[in-house]
Parts: sequence; structure tokens; C-alpha cells
Amino acid sequence: MFWLIILAGILLFIAAKYWLKPLYFSNRFFLLAGVSMFVFLIAFFFPVMETLAKVLFFVFASAVIADLFFLFVINRKPVIERSLPERLSNGDENLVYITIENRYPFSVHAEVIDELPQQFQARSFSMKQVLKPGEVKLLQYKLRPVERGEYHFGFVQVFIQSLLGLVERKFKGAEEIMVPVYPSFIQMRKYQLHAEAAQTKETGNRRLRKIGHSMEFEQVKEYVQGDDVRTLNWKATARKGALMVNAYTDEKSQQVYCVIDKGRLMKMPFNELTLLDYAINASLVMCNVALHRQDKFGLMTFSNKIGSVLAADRKPVQLEKVLQILYNQQTAFLEPDYEMLYMRIRANIKQRSLIILFTNFESLAGMQRQMAYLKRIAKYHLLLLVFFENTELKSVTVKNVKDIEDLYVKTIAGKYAHEKRLIVKELQNAGILSILTAPENVTVNTINKYIEIKTRQAI
Repeated sequence: MFWLIILAGILLFIAAKYWLKPLYFSNRFFLLAGVSMFVFLIAFFFPVMETLAKVLFFVFASAVIADLFFLFVINRKPVIERSLPERLSNGDENLVYITIENRYPFSVHAEVIDELPQQFQARSFSMKQVLKPGEVKLLQYKLRPVERGEYHFGFVQVFIQSLLGLVERKFKGAEEIMVPVYPSFIQMRKYQLHAEAAQTKETGNRRLRKIGHSMEFEQVKEYVQGDDVRTLNWKATARKGALMVNAYTDEKSQQVYCVIDKGRLMKMPFNELTLLDYAINASLVMCNVALHRQDKFGLMTFSNKIGSVLAADRKPVQLEKVLQILYNQQTAFLEPDYEMLYMRIRANIKQRSLIILFTNFESLAGMQRQMAYLKRIAKYHLLLLVFFENTELKSVTVKNVKDIEDLYVKTIAGKYAHEKRLIVKELQNAGILSILTAPENVTVNTINKYIEIKTRQAI
């Protein structure tokens, strides 16, 4: 008797481990169980209903046993695979694919739950499908991360029901995996073709007057109407017996540096991304564009102290170096030190370069405190200062006024918006190029300005 009890315990343990743990009861099960109990309750007062109650309970119990047999005795674990990119693009829609194959000899209802990283805070994510015998389905969904860093995916949980739908069996597929989220390389690919264009299509094309003359020789070609007569090559003309001109191309191998402010103001969020993330995404795109135009690209980050510094280069590995540096940048929540930035630029960047400084000023006084250092940088380099509109304040300035409080708020918002425009005027008077842009437009506006500067040959 003792050994039979031990054997029964072992069998119950095995059943609990392999059957009870993945076993779940559906809403249909509890509904039918409730109906069965209700009929028994009525039979207590009306004995003639007792036979009906027993028949209903027998049918219900038989259906549950049959359902358990279909799901647990006919043990055909579905094939579950998840396909992820090696890295995710910050601020963009990234596709994730899940493949599921039904190996049961009958149709099943499947609920697929992917254990998403905690950064998404998605607690109700699921996909429901009906799979025929042997059918393979490819499911897809999109993820939009808004923070850089490591994202840990858990298992893919699949809950299978037979056509009876009384019980569910849970299967676990795919593996736990960590996927890094990098700055927006999807935007980088999007704007790659613009490296060859004169202007991006968002703002149209226009003719630009060049303020310099490139001296990088390309070829000698036959004169056509419209060529600059100052480039006539008289020796080639004499030999050829026709007018020949020297053709020049835009200067290459010029240095372009993106300098990113990591101070506290760059932590301001817009559309779930911080200003720092917008600046990082724009810098990555600028790196790709500059390298495609055969310029050298460098990078520098700073806050109260200098962060990462990457010397300008145009080797193919430069883009990967920039990507790895930008991946780990975080806001320091401190005031940026522009004096230290000026000293580092003077020490590290000897050749005249285009310096694109991504920063933010919320007041005219805040910019004027740094004006002396900005002028010093602009004395030795072509400085392009990129800062951001407060789009939320802008929406307040156009809102209809309903009471005194709305009028007060609108007036204050208009004051701050006006100060942003005054900052642009102050920088213009100091001979410093500037871009005041909405955060979502910073990439395209920066590229357009860079191409305009290259077309004007202003570096």
C-alpha cells in the first residue's frame, strides 16, 4: 500500500509538471461549467431536472476529456520562430516576424504573445490566428523604440485551442535575445540618395550663387554655351582647333564635424524622443551624406566636460565608428561648458572645417552668455548652429483665447517663441549660420544647409 501511494505521488508529480503547468481553461470552459452547476441547482428544487443535469455534466466532462486528449495526448508541439534584425533603429518603425507551424492533425486556434522588452511597457500584446493542419503562417508587427540601449526580448508564448475550445495548452518558442537599439540608421538610408542631389525634395530645388570658385581640376572638355569663359584652356584650344575649357568639381576631402550638446536642455522630449536623440539621428545621417560626398567626417560630444571625440576621416569604417559612439550617448543634466568646447576645438581641429553644433537655447540671455565662445569658434571655422523650436509652445500661440488664463498663457508662450527668432537675428548679426527647426525636421534641414554650403563653396 505504501509503495502504491509513492507511485501515485510520482505519477501526480509528472502529470502536474507536464500537463498542469501548461494547462489553462478558457472562458468557454467556465461558461459551460457554470451552466452545468446552475442546472444542478435548479434540479435541487425540481427533481425532474436531475437527469438533464447529469446528462449535461456528462457531456461537458466528456468534451473536456476529449479536448485534453487532443491537446496533450496527441502531442505535436508547433514550430515557433522569431525573426529580428540585428539592431533596431531608434525612433523608427521596425518589423518583427514570427513564424508558427501547426503540427496537429486538426485545425487549432492560436494566440501568440511575444514577451516584449520592458521599455515598451506593452502588457496586452497578442495576435490571434486560426491554423489549418500543417499550415505555416508568417505574422508580423512593428516596434518603435524611443530610447537607445539594450532591449531584452523574452520567449514567444503560444496558447493552442482545439475546435472544442474548452482548454488551452501553452507552448514556449523562440529564445530570449538581446537586441541593441542604435541611432536611426533607417533615416540614414532614406537620405542616402540626397547625398548626390543639390537639394532634398522636401523643400524643392533652387539655383544658388556660388561665393567661391573651386580649384579642384576634373577634366578638359569642349566649350558649350554657358561655360565660364575664364576657364578657357588656350593650349588645348590651339591643339584641338576648337574652344576647350577646364572643368572643375566641388572640392572634396573637406572636414565636417558634428558637435552634440548633451546638456540638460537636450533632455526635453518631443514626440517621445529627446532633443538629444534627434541630434544624434541627424548626426548619423550627416555622417553618411558627408562620406558619400567624399568629405571627411568627425564627431564631438560635450556637456560640462568633453565626451567622445572622433577625428575627421573618410574611411569606410568611419560610419561604423560614429554609430558605435552615438549608441551610448546620454544626457548629463548639467550646463554645457562652451569655453572648454572652444579650447578643445582649437586644440583638435587645425584645418578650417564646417562645424555643425547641435544645441538648444530657450532664452536670448542664455545664448548671449555663450556668444563670446561661439564668435571665437566662428573665427577659425564655419560654424552652423542648429537649435530647436518648442513646438508645444508654438501650438499654444495659435490657440483661441477663451478666458484671462488662456490669454496669459498665450502671451507668455508668444514671448518665448519671439525670443527664439531674436536668437536667430543675433547669430546672423554675429556672422554665424543658424537653423531654427522643429525637432522632427532637424535632419532634412541640416542636410539641406550642408548641401547649400557645399554648393556655395563657403567652406
